[in-house]
This record gives sequence, structure tokens and C-alpha cells, in this order.
Amino acid sequence: MTRVALITGGQQGIGLGIAEALVGAGYRVALVSRAETDAPQVAAALERLGDKARYFRHDLQEIDRVGAVLDLVESEMGPVTTLVSNAGVPAKVRGDMFDLSPESFDFVLGVNLRGAFFFAQEVARRMVGRPAAVYRSLIFVTSVSATMASIERAEYCISKAGAAMMAELFAVRLAPHGIGVFELRPGIIATEMTAGVKDKYTARIEGGLVPAQRWGQPEDIGRVVVPMAEGNLAFASGAVVPVDGGLSIPRL
Repeated sequence: MTRVALITGGQQGIGLGIAEALVGAGYRVALVSRAETDAPQVAAALERLGDKARYFRHDLQEIDRVGAVLDLVESEMGPVTTLVSNAGVPAKVRGDMFDLSPESFDFVLGVNLRGAFFFAQEVARRMVGRPAAVYRSLIFVTSVSATMASIERAEYCISKAGAAMMAELFAVRLAPHGIGVFELRPGIIATEMTAGVKDKYTARIEGGLVPAQRWGQPEDIGRVVVPMAEGNLAFASGAVVPVDGGLSIPRL
């Protein structure tokens, strides 16, 4: 059976790093995001990944279209054997949480939590309804912000804390079916999302914020995903793995 990994937000950043690692491990990869099919980052990603990758446009907020996009992926590539729930949006504006607007709150949770849940729900339903000879998995990319508070982006932290529980719920629900579920918590990773705070965090990293003394890179996440997808951690379903260079370790 062909191994097919579907990666939400896989056209750039962490998602693209994961896609490259999975393609290198022999997977066919479906990239799903709200970017237009002719967007420059989509074309660049497909060129980097080669003929094992396809792109499918879908906005996670459109939960009524999840079935349709999965039907299209299955018709072109086959059933999904690994879902990497990676797509996410940052706070629209960083600032005092007293000034957080309902619109920003609803947008961030609508993508990072509501949209991610209902997409994973449909993938999981299909996996359970269609037993397979290969190992299957759901991998949720959350953030150290699931437990580390940043009061200037409260909605993002709340969404990631919710996503952490979402991963646990799917792990319990899918364990009897032999489907593994894992949560990855990246730290400070060099992507488009963090480009605007590069100078701020570079100074803090140099000041000792990250024990590894460097920015994380998308390929750091990709290296962790592959053994999870291949079943090497099958009995560790439900595991939470920080990929943050030691950032989240409590220190005196």
C-alpha cells in the first residue's frame, strides 16, 4: 500500500520541512493550505519536493468542505496514512491581552483549533472505516505556547493549549485501532511566521533563552516526524515531544 502523508500548511515553513523529510523517506505527500494554487510559495514547494507531491487548496475554516478535499486527495494519491496537522495562524496583532478583540480570538481559534479538529476528525473516521496493512498516524504540530504563557498573544496560546488536549483525545480514541497519535511542540523556529520578530528573539537566544543556543529550523521538526509516521514509536502513542532546543525545560 502506498504511504500518503497529508500535511496542512505544508507549502512553507515547518510544514515544508516535514514534507521534505517524508518525501525523503518514500512517502507521497499531499500539501493542503488556503494559499492559491498559483501562489509563488506553492510553486516553489512543489519544485523542491518533486513528483511525489501534490497541492490541494483548502481553508481549514471551511469545515463543510473537508470531505470534498479528502475525496480529491484519495482519488489522486490514495488513502491518507499519515496526517500532519500543522497549519496555523498567529495572533493578528501582538499586544496587551486586555486589548484582544473577539474577531482576532475567533479567527485564531477558528483555524488552529476548530478547523484542525474537524479536519482530523474526518481523516480519523476514514482511517477507522478502512483498515490498512501499513501503520497509520496523526501528528499534531502545536507549540511550546501550549504551556508557556505569552500575554501579548493570548489567543494563540489558548489555541495551542486546546490543540494539545485535542491530540490526547485522538490518541485515546484511536489507540484500539492501532493508529498512533503524537504531539510535537516546536519552540522558536525560523519560518515566515517568526520573521517579524527575528531580531528580538535572536538577542534573547544569544542571551540564554534557548539552551541549544540557536534558532530551530524546519528540518529539525521533519527529522522527528519520520519515525513517528513509520511506526517506530507505535507503543508511545499519545507522546508529547518538545522540539525546542531545551527552551521549555524549567530552569533556575
